[in-house]
Amino acid sequence: MVDKFNANLLFIIEEEEEEEEEIELLLYHALEKEHAKVKRRWWVHPVTDNRAAYGTYHRLVKELELDDDMFQQYFRLSREQFQYVLKKVEELMFKRNARMRKAITPRERLAVTLRYLATGESFQSLAFSYRLGKSTIGHIVKEVCQVIWNTMRDEFMPMPKTARDWKSIADNFEQTWQFPNCCGAIDGKHIVMTAPHNSGSLYYNYKGTFSVVLLAVVDAHYKFITIDVGSYGMNNDSGIFRASRFGQALRNGRLPLPPDRPLPGAEEHGSVPYVFVADEGLPLLKHLMRPYGGRGKAEQERFFNYRLSRARRIVESTFGILSERWRVFHTKIAVLPDTTKHIAKAACVLHNFLQSTSTPTELNAVTTATYDDCDGLTEFRKNTGRSSKEAESVRSTYKDYFNNQGTVSWQTDVVRRGLFTE
Repeated sequence: MVDKFNANLLFIIEEEEEEEEEIELLLYHALEKEHAKVKRRWWVHPVTDNRAAYGTYHRLVKELELDDDMFQQYFRLSREQFQYVLKKVEELMFKRNARMRKAITPRERLAVTLRYLATGESFQSLAFSYRLGKSTIGHIVKEVCQVIWNTMRDEFMPMPKTARDWKSIADNFEQTWQFPNCCGAIDGKHIVMTAPHNSGSLYYNYKGTFSVVLLAVVDAHYKFITIDVGSYGMNNDSGIFRASRFGQALRNGRLPLPPDRPLPGAEEHGSVPYVFVADEGLPLLKHLMRPYGGRGKAEQERFFNYRLSRARRIVESTFGILSERWRVFHTKIAVLPDTTKHIAKAACVLHNFLQSTSTPTELNAVTTATYDDCDGLTEFRKNTGRSSKEAESVRSTYKDYFNNQGTVSWQTDVVRRGLFTE
C-alpha cells in the first residue's frame, strides 16, 4: 500500500517538473525572439535629417515666395492670405525644440497642410517631398486642420444670431437670384474616403463608395453659413437633415428668422415666412421649400421648380468651387473618419476666408472654373414623407407669385424650350 502511494507521488512530482521545463522553454524562446528583433538603425533617418538642406519647404517654397502667382497656385492662398492665417494659428501650433532635434515650425506645418488640401497628395508622397515622417505628416494635417477651424470659424463662418443677420442674407438672395424671403440653400456632399476598419456598412453609401456626409447651408455669395459634417454615408438624406443641429433648430422654431412678410408686390397673398430652398431629398416644411415632384406637372409648377432650382444650385456651385480649390475632395481620403471631419471643416472655413478676402478677379477665375462634376454631391433621393397643409400653402403662394408678380422675363423661354431639366 505504501509502495503504491509512493509511486503515485513520484508520478505527480515528475509531471510538475515537466510543466516547469515547458514553461522555461517557452520563456527562453520568447526572450530569443525579443533579442532577435532588428534594432532601429537611425534615431532620425538621414533623408529626414537633411530636411533643412533639401526639403521642399526649405527650397521650393522659399523660391515660390518670390513669385505671387506661383505661390498662390501652390497653396491656393496669396502670400498675404498665408501670412494672415499663420498669425491666427501659430500660437497654438508652436512646439519646443527637443534635445535631439529641432521642432517643426508653425509655418512649415501650415505649408504642409495647405499643400495636402490643395492636392490630396498621399501622406507618403508629402513625406518624401518635405522630408518628414509619414506619421508626422498625418499628425500635422489633423492638428493644423483642428486649429484652423477653432481659430477662424467665429470670424469667417459665424452662425447668424439675429433676425437682422438672416434678413441681410435674404436680401442678397432676392437681389442676386430673384427669390425673396430666402435665407439660404441646403444640400449635401459625400466626402469619399477609404473604408474604415471594422465599420461594416455604416459608411457605405448608395453610390457604392464609403463616405461621411457634409450637409451645408450656403448664402447667395457662395459662402457657407453653417455646416454639419460626419454623418454616416449609409444614412438617408432626410435622416441626416433631421439629426443635424441646424435641422432640429429649423423644425423646432429656434432659428431667429425675421417675422413673416408679404412677397414684393403681392400683398394680397398676405405675409409669407422666410424659407430655405432644398432638393427633393429633404422634407417640405413651413420654412423649407422643395420642388414639386412627379411627372406631368402643370406649367405653373414647372415655373416654380425652375425658380427654386435657380436659387438652390448656388449650393452645388459652392461645393464645386470648394472641390476646385481643395482637390483633396477629388480623391479617396485615406484617413480615419474623425480626421476626415477635421479636414472638411478646415477646408470650408478656408473657403469662406478666400471668398471674403480675394480680389474680384481671383473670385471670377475660380467661380467660372469647370465644376460641373457632380460625383461628390449627394444627389438627394426623393423624400416621400407627408407635408403639412401649412407648408403646402406656403409653396403654393410662391408658385402663384412666380407665375404673376414675381415672374422674370427669361423663365418662360427656359422652361418651354426644355433648357431646364428636372
